[in-house]
Amino acid sequence: MQNTDPYHRHPSISCLLEPKDPREEEKWAAELIQECAKAIAEKDSSKIHHLLWMLNELASPYGDCDQKLASYFLEALLCRATEAGELCYTTLTSAAEKRHSFVTARRVMLKFQEVSPWTTFGHVASNGAIMEAMEGESKLHIVDISNTYCTQWPTLLEALASRGSDTPHLRLTVVAMVSMGGSVMDEIGRRMVKFARLMGVPFEFHVVSIASTLGQLTEEELGLRKDEAVAVNCVGALRRVSVEERDAFMRMLCALRPRVVTVVEEEADFTTSRGDLVACFEQCVRFYSIFLGMLEESFSPTSNERFMLEKECSRSILGVLACNGSGVCERREKASQWCERLTEAFATTAFNDDVIGDLEALLERYREGWSLVPAKGDAAGLYLTWKAEPVVWASAWKPIKP
Repeated sequence: MQNTDPYHRHPSISCLLEPKDPREEEKWAAELIQECAKAIAEKDSSKIHHLLWMLNELASPYGDCDQKLASYFLEALLCRATEAGELCYTTLTSAAEKRHSFVTARRVMLKFQEVSPWTTFGHVASNGAIMEAMEGESKLHIVDISNTYCTQWPTLLEALASRGSDTPHLRLTVVAMVSMGGSVMDEIGRRMVKFARLMGVPFEFHVVSIASTLGQLTEEELGLRKDEAVAVNCVGALRRVSVEERDAFMRMLCALRPRVVTVVEEEADFTTSRGDLVACFEQCVRFYSIFLGMLEESFSPTSNERFMLEKECSRSILGVLACNGSGVCERREKASQWCERLTEAFATTAFNDDVIGDLEALLERYREGWSLVPAKGDAAGLYLTWKAEPVVWASAWKPIKP
């Protein structure tokens, strides 16, 4: 009688199911995902079929971290194998934009900031660097290239208001993709103007909408004025610039002659391995394993906000791994890689003791596991670490004078 065991034809698959050291059991999803990526790279259709079947049987978006990891990477593997990544990504993104309102997105972000310093770390570091660089200036212009719905700025407005009679005029220009929607940015603008008025800070709010890619942003669109001191805030922004446009984008930022450029990025390398499918999957699995584990420990099991953040992970994974060359994905780079690009036009500036103190105080508000670590070697700035793993990098830069 023919053996119908779906693992029979592939001993390398069967061994993944054998009993292991309990400390290693939690890594089953990563092993299966990487085996499947290898099979796709080798065009081994039989092995691909069996591994996808296994992942489908074991995966669940409602299970533990490994089950969720399997679920989200399964979608990317299927799309990669069938070359349907771009269509699937566009469909999922469009559905998410229609389903989630600004109020929902803002609630998710604020809850995330409440339970984890993943985003607030960058806000505090950037605000501190901007305040120091703008000391004594009467007219400030912050160019905000980020995806944080302006949740960073109320704290800075409070700090500016504390200057009393020396409160400067602030103009905030937010660079946003057209997909974010004009009504969303209008609502954000109204809230910001109202809060600035409450704080007694003279304030202007402007939006620059980008229809294509962030790398196409020009100096002329930002409407700089000669009597203003400029700061550029890039929180999670540089990874949204296509890899091929990044060096030119840095030069454009330098041409703005800013007093400071703040850069905050997540610590992962999704660019070096672009031509190596297995290595790219390995990098993504490492990063998202850490992120999903952090969410599991930070949120309650039934949190809707956690579920929405996890679904966003699934779209990001799909974009990186299955939309090859389309430019829709966010290709992260590590601090050392960003520093190599930035040092062509900028010099790093250290965070002062006040900023370090504020960051240390921030981390004390959250559960154990978070630490602040200075960058070393080829990188400058500071790392936020989760269980000793660098996860977010913050830095501040000033243009090199010609």
